Amino acid sequence: MTDLIALDRTAVQESLRVLRAARDTDWERPSPCAGWTLRDLVAHMAAQHHGFAAAARGAGADRTYWIAPDLGRDPLKVYEESVRHVLAAFTEEGSGEGTEVAVMERGFTLPEIGATFTGRIAVGFHFLDYVVHSWDVATTLGVGLDLPQPVVEAALDIARRVPKDPERRGPGAAFAPVLPTSEDASPLEETLALLGRSAGAAPEFHTGPSKH
Repeated sequence: MTDLIALDRTAVQESLRVLRAARDTDWERPSPCAGWTLRDLVAHMAAQHHGFAAAARGAGADRTYWIAPDLGRDPLKVYEESVRHVLAAFTEEGSGEGTEVAVMERGFTLPEIGATFTGRIAVGFHFLDYVVHSWDVATTLGVGLDLPQPVVEAALDIARRVPKDPERRGPGAAFAPVLPTSEDASPLEETLALLGRSAGAAPEFHTGPSKH
C-alpha cells in the first residue's frame, strides 16, 4: 500500500462511477445492506465522506458532520459533492486546524468508533468501506465493478486485520460475522466475506414508493 490516499481515491471514484448508472426508479431498490434502499445507502456514504473530511481537518468529534444528508430530488448531485469534499480534505495541506501535519500522521477522531486514530489507519478504514460500498452499489444496480487488482489486494490486506470476535460483529456493529469462502475465492470475494457479505448474493429488485 504505497499510496493509500491514491487507492482510496480510486475506490471512491468507482463508487461514483457505478452510482451514475442509477435511474430515477432505482433509488428505492433494496441494497445488500439489510433494511437499506439504495437511497439509504448513498445517504450513509455521503455522511461518511463529510465525517471523514471533518476528521482530516481536526473536527471529527463534531457529530453534526456525520449526519446523513437529505438527498432530495437529486441524490447523485449530493453524493458527488460529498466525494469532492472528502477527496479534497485528504490531499489538502496548510489550511485549517491540524493540516500543518501530513494527512497520514494527523489524529482522526471517529465518534462512531469512539476513538482517535492516525490518518494512516483512518484512511484505511475509509478506503475499505468504499471498496465494499462500491460493490454494494454495483450489486444493487446490477452493473459491473471495475477495481484494479492493487486496490482489491490492498483492501483484502486491511480486511484481514478487522477484528473477528463476536462482540464486534453482528447487529449494531460495523460489520456482520465473517462468512466462509472457497480456496479459489478472488481477493474481492474474500474481502466481502471477511466483512459479512456474500459475493454471490444480490438483493431482490423492486420499485416501490419512496420512504423519504
